[in-house]
Amino acid sequence: SKSSSLLLVSFSTSSFAGSCPMLWNKLDSQISNISDDNLKSKVQKLRDAGEKAHLDGDHANSEKLLNEALNLLAS
Repeated sequence: SKSSSLLLVSFSTSSFAGSCPMLWNKLDSQISNISDDNLKSKVQKLRDAGEKAHLDGDHANSEKLLNEALNLLAS
């Protein structure tokens, strides 16, 4: 509906806002494949912190945390 997209636009004060959910969805799809519990825990903590930062409106920090989690997966 039109009203929800307008609402979304008004909350996207930063260029980072739109990419945060994409990043944590990417993480969500990969977390279940992690066999190392220590790594899984680290990635989950960063992912959750990233989502919280996003919800708090701190999109730059959210993207930083989520990318950090993705980098852990890539290494």
